[in-house]
Amino acid sequence: MLLSPVRGTISRNFTQPQKERTGMIKSAAARTPHTDLDPIDRLEEKVKRLVDLIAQMRADQAKSAEANARLGQEITALRARLAEAESAATEITALRDEREIIRTRVAEMLEQLEAI
Repeated sequence: MLLSPVRGTISRNFTQPQKERTGMIKSAAARTPHTDLDPIDRLEEKVKRLVDLIAQMRADQAKSAEANARLGQEITALRARLAEAESAATEITALRDEREIIRTRVAEMLEQLEAI
C-alpha cells in the first residue's frame, strides 16, 4: 500500500505511482539537461587531459631514450680515450725509466773516461 501523493490516502493501485515516478524522472531530466551532462563533460575533460599527459610522457620518454643513447655513445668514447690515456701514461713511465737507465749508463761511462 502506498500513500497517494495528491490526496494523502492509501492507494491500492501499484502501477500508478511507478508511472508518476517515471514521469517525475523524465520531467526532472527535461528540466535539467545541462546538469546531467556536467559529469560527462568533466569526464571528457579528464580523459582529454590524460591523453595529453600520455602524449607528453611519450614525447619525454622518446627524448630521454635519445639522450640515453647519446650519453651511452659518449661513455664509450670516453672509455676509449681513458684507455688510450692509461696506455700513454704507462708508455711515459716506461720511457722515463729507460731514460734514467740511460743516464746512469752515461754517467758510468763518463766516470770511466775520466779514470783513463
